[in-house]
Formats: sequence, C-alpha cells, structure tokens
Amino acid sequence: MTDLRPAEVTSILKKEIEGYQGETDMQSVGTVLSVGDGVARVYGLDDCMMNELVEFPGGVRGVALNLEEDNVGCVLLGDATKVKEGDTVKSTGRIISVPTGDKLLGRVVNALGDPIDGRGPLGVTEDDYLPIEQPAPSVVERQPVDQPVQTGIKAIDAMIPIGRGQRELIIGDRQTGKSALLIDTIINQKRTGGGDPSNPEQVICIYVAVGQKQSTVVDVVQRLESHGAMAYTIVVSASAIDEASMQYLACYAGCTMGERFRDAGRHVVIMYDDLYKQALAYRQVMLLLRRPPGREAFPGDVFNLHSRLLERAAKLADDAPKVNPRYQAGGGTLTALPVVETQEGDVSAYIPTNVISITDGQIFLESNLFNSGIRPAVNAGISVSRVGGAAQIPAMKKIAGGMRLELAQYRELAAFAQFGSDLDKATQQVLRRGERLVEILKQPQYVPVDVADQIMMIYAGTSGALDALPPEKVPAFEGELRQYMADNHPEIGDEIRSTGKFSDEAKDVVKQAVEAVLPQFSA
Repeated sequence: MTDLRPAEVTSILKKEIEGYQGETDMQSVGTVLSVGDGVARVYGLDDCMMNELVEFPGGVRGVALNLEEDNVGCVLLGDATKVKEGDTVKSTGRIISVPTGDKLLGRVVNALGDPIDGRGPLGVTEDDYLPIEQPAPSVVERQPVDQPVQTGIKAIDAMIPIGRGQRELIIGDRQTGKSALLIDTIINQKRTGGGDPSNPEQVICIYVAVGQKQSTVVDVVQRLESHGAMAYTIVVSASAIDEASMQYLACYAGCTMGERFRDAGRHVVIMYDDLYKQALAYRQVMLLLRRPPGREAFPGDVFNLHSRLLERAAKLADDAPKVNPRYQAGGGTLTALPVVETQEGDVSAYIPTNVISITDGQIFLESNLFNSGIRPAVNAGISVSRVGGAAQIPAMKKIAGGMRLELAQYRELAAFAQFGSDLDKATQQVLRRGERLVEILKQPQYVPVDVADQIMMIYAGTSGALDALPPEKVPAFEGELRQYMADNHPEIGDEIRSTGKFSDEAKDVVKQAVEAVLPQFSA
C-alpha cells in the first residue's frame, strides 16, 4: 500500500477547483396542494403554460389544464396513487408532445406515444417530437378534394364516396359494423402501394382506439397483421382501463402523427373510434377540474374539442410550402373517419349533431338492416357525402350514378308491396332490379373489393343483365364473374385502374362475360 502524500492531494484538488465551471440551472417548481380522482392542484407554478407537461415524483406526468390565480389544475397521466399532498412538481417548459415519423409504423402506442406492444423502444430523436395541438391549415393552404379513398366496400365507393382530405362520419348503434368498416378500409389501402410504407403512393393508416376493451384492440392488431396491413399502420390505444385524460388526448396524438406524413406530401387516413367515448372522457376530466357543466353535463367547449381535431383534416395545396414553411411538400392529405355511437338510432342527440355539423357527410349504419342480413348495413337514404362525385373515378361516377335512386325507389315500393296487392309490370321491374342491387352491395367482413371488380359487378346489375338471376345466387355469380374476367380479360381491370375510365369496348367485354357465366346459375 502506497503512502498518500498530502502535498499531492492538495495540488490535485487545487487543479480541480481552478478548472471547475459552475452551471446554474433554474427550474420552475411547485407543491401539490391536493390530489384526488386523477386531478392535482399545484401551487407555485407561476409561469406554467396551458397544456404544458409537468412532472410529479415517481415518474408520473401530468398536463396543466386549469390556470387559476393561485393554483394550477393538472390532470395526471399515470398512476395517481403515487402522487400525494406536499410533493414537489417540476414544469418541463414543453407543451405535451408525441413522437412522430416512420419509426411508429407497425407499432401500437399509447396516448403519449410510448410503445405498449412489447417490442422495445421506438428509437425516435428529440426532433421527432411534435405538440399534440397544432393549428389547422388555413384556407389558402388547402385545395379542393378530388382524389378518392377507396374503401373496398361497394356500397360506400359507389354511393357515398370518400375523398382524400375529407371528414366522413361513421355513425350508428353499437354492434352495427362501424369498426369492421374501418378495418376493411385499412386492409384495402394495401392496393395503393403494395403495403410498402416507403412507397410514396402508399396510404398511411392510423387507428385511434378510445375507451375500448384491450382484447378488442388486440383483435384489431392481429387482424391487420394477418392481412399484411400493419406495416403501414399506427395503432394508438387508450383503452377503457386507461385514465380519462389519456382517452381524451389519444385522438390529438394520432392526428399529430398523421400530420407529420401529410406535411411531407404523403396521404394519410386516420380513424377515431370513437368520438363519443372521447367526449365522455373529456366530460369526466372537466367536471373533476370543476369547470361548469352545460347540456347533458358536457362542458361548454365540447364542440370545440371535436372541431379543433377534425378541422386538421385537409388536402394541402400544391404550393402550401410557399405559403407556410411548416410544410415540406404540397399535395399531402389527411382524411378523417370519425366514429360516433348512437343510442337507439338517435342522431339528434348532442354529440352526434355536433360531429355531423363538423364533418363533410355521414355514413349511417342501421341496426334493422344489419339484423336482416344486409351487411354492411349502410342506409343509403340518410347517408351522404358532401364531396360526392368529385371523389370518384370517372368510371364509377358514370356506372353508379343512378344506383342510389333505383335503391330508394325499391325501398319505397318494397314497403308498399308487402300489402300483397296486384302490381303492374313497371313496379315489378323496379322490385326485381332493387332486390339484385341489394344483393350486389352485400359483402363479407374483411374482404374489400378492388374498384375495377366493383365497377364490373355494378355495371352487370344496373344494366339489367342480372334481372333473371335468382337473388340468392348473386354472391356466387359475382365470384365466378370476377374469376372469369381475371382469367380471360385481365386487361379490362388494368384499364379501369390505370385510366379510371370504363370504355364502351370494355362494357361489351363485360356483357359477353356475364352472358358466358349466367347459364351456370339459371333458375
């Protein structure tokens, strides 16, 4: 053991002291006055901002929502039992932000962007974090919607088309197939870029699950993985077990993730499933913060909660980067498909009417139709798209134009024909055609149909070629016709997909194909 020389120790200490540079760090800290029901009141955070992230002991985070004279009302985003009266609270100086970018594709994250799929960290940098509240594009930064989002669902693509940059509400009672419709749409986006997220044509999908059972979210993820759709999808989950604050913030987090892609010129479809549960979570948080209740005990700004979110869906103008340097490229789109659950089909309740007035149309799913075997249970009479034909390829616009009217006439006459009186030939013809159109629009779950196949089948129905075919044989006929066209005339489908047009020559080929396949199914 060597002897320690005091002189050496002294010289080393002198050197260290001379080289020491003291760095002072100023932090805004406060004290928890009270905590309960996931809400903490904090004293001393004088320079706290609205929506600022604050840190409590034990790694619990919170967001400042009520800025009052003598205290700040914070909603806790974690285990409230770890926070107690007298704890020290630190402000972060950062508005609540979430990670964005390619690293999130194929992942399941919570409302704060933390991965919850057990596949390790996301590997994002500090630059990838963006605030969950961002201003919506202004009027000059937008352009009209003119490209379709193909859902793969015949009833929607033909009669209630959705455009890229549109906001289309999916509304109906529970168990009418709302979420199934969204999953079909995600699966169908694989056709846009082959499921490769690096392909600029590939539509990116974001599914925000609010207040759902965790088992339901697991089922959705497994379904998407089995169809190869998870590669271009982000799932944001704030399940029923999560805090109300996480449930209400999840939609904004998903929207920010989508905006990152949109601002880079990409196409994104975001699904909020569902906004009624988000409104309930928001109501709970606001009542705990002692904000005054209004209609149905919802706070006065519940309309603003949804309009602030849905206004961010847009089709960016091609010259948007010149107007605002925030955008790296023009022409990107963010399409919103919010879901609202109704009670007993009551679309005139508070939240449904709010969201109907914010969106550009609604797809109404009806329990009666669903229970009578018409699935997807789309009520073509009440459903509407305010973008309409602008969001359809010319071929679909031409072929499906009169379909809605024919179905409406059929529904009206079908109700009248129940009384069993003698019907004239014209009425019988409307009923016969309508029956077959209803059968054509039925399709099984998780089997989206390519737009070219849709057009050929709808043409066969609206041209009257199937009027003699027994209605129950329509699904089998459709499968056979598709197979026949794929084997013998694949160029027709390619032509429709590449040009968007359905020429007279193509119609003749389809007519001949129908005539060739029909004899197998004659009554």
